[in-house]
Amino acid sequence: MKYLWLYVVAIVASLGGLLSGYDTGVISGALLYINDSWHLADSVQGILVSSVLIGAVIGAATNGILADMFGRKKIIMTTAVIFMFGSILCAFAPNIYVLIISRMFVGFAVGIVNFVVPLYLSEISPKHLRGTLVSLYQWAITAGILFSYFINAAFANAVYNWRWMLCAGVLPGIILFVGMCFMKDTPRWLVSKNREEEAKLVFKRIEPDSDVEKEIQDVKNTIKETVGDKNNKIKFKKWMIMPFVVGIGIMFAQICTGINTIIYYAPTIFKAAGFDSNITAIYATTGIGVVNFLMTIVAIYFVDKLGRKPLLYFGLTGVMLSLFALGSAFAFSSVLGSSLKWVAVGSLVTYIVCFAMSLGPVGWILVSEVFPLKIRGIAMSICTVSNFAFNFFVVGSFPILLHRIGGAFTFWMFGGVSLLCIIFVYFFVPETKGISLEEIESNWIKVVNPRKF
Repeated sequence: MKYLWLYVVAIVASLGGLLSGYDTGVISGALLYINDSWHLADSVQGILVSSVLIGAVIGAATNGILADMFGRKKIIMTTAVIFMFGSILCAFAPNIYVLIISRMFVGFAVGIVNFVVPLYLSEISPKHLRGTLVSLYQWAITAGILFSYFINAAFANAVYNWRWMLCAGVLPGIILFVGMCFMKDTPRWLVSKNREEEAKLVFKRIEPDSDVEKEIQDVKNTIKETVGDKNNKIKFKKWMIMPFVVGIGIMFAQICTGINTIIYYAPTIFKAAGFDSNITAIYATTGIGVVNFLMTIVAIYFVDKLGRKPLLYFGLTGVMLSLFALGSAFAFSSVLGSSLKWVAVGSLVTYIVCFAMSLGPVGWILVSEVFPLKIRGIAMSICTVSNFAFNFFVVGSFPILLHRIGGAFTFWMFGGVSLLCIIFVYFFVPETKGISLEEIESNWIKVVNPRKF
């Protein structure tokens, strides 16, 4: 009961992940029926799916400064409103061009929420619970993806099926907006705006037994160390390079190991592997969503017990092996025959299990931890832009790669990237379990090698 209020706040804020996850998952089923309506070429399918990522890049790029100026809470609430309007525009799109533009509008909201919610969660969390609470965001993303799969299945046989699928995105937007109306902003942001009395009240609710005065002073000290001059302008220093290497690098690992090719195109992959109908492929994809949702809960339990790096090693190794297995299944499809679809299901389930226990939640935890307070909003914005830029390239090129070079070489390529990411984690990613945000910042100043954290 001691941290009940904190968990309530974290769950409400994490609903932003539900919003992001819904948009990520709903297009996988809707795409099958949109394609039936307008008979899209492979390149147009790629543009439609990745159009949301164009908006996401813009949203992430333009709102880091706003999050630092106006606070995390107001930006989250604004995001919810944008997402509601975008979902309605998608549902009423008269042609593919309007739908693409509408998806970009929704993507603008997704881009904002993907950096501001983990930022919010990291700044309200005590150090021994930070990994768990930030992981709730990834769990909410998987819940949103699963919800979208259920919606896809529910409306699959309905008139205007894909329009209903896209319109249902209004629901997570409403839930997020209403929930955030009752929340407070983060104490670290309040201190940065000289609102110390409000910050003390929030700190006391976060950690009832904490020394509030010490917490406030620690935050003020880290701000002073980051500020470059008397005019409160930020001066970039050499020690800040490594946090950006880690942040952008972990975003590369999260996306370029192929997760969103699975989430966006799972029904398409299943149909290519031998499932003969849209409905069957959607039901198989729903199973993937259930696994993703459940295994993220496992990650939430272990992330503050085992640490970030052990989970990354386990997850990346499993992701790599499952991608090599999936590629091999496509390579030997003539031998496997009808068994190919079951090998594909097994490989994808293994992939999702390993990703959900590692890169999914740990990626967002790390980028919310490694940056100094004074530039945290802007820095996370940059990392989120890189995430969506990587995402745009991977998702946009996937249907073309699948058609041109085949499933085998496509998935083997992602497997090779996974191996490189394991090496990156070993040499560059620090272990941040049980270390306060202020201590992490201090460690960057003191050491050059992240392995010596």
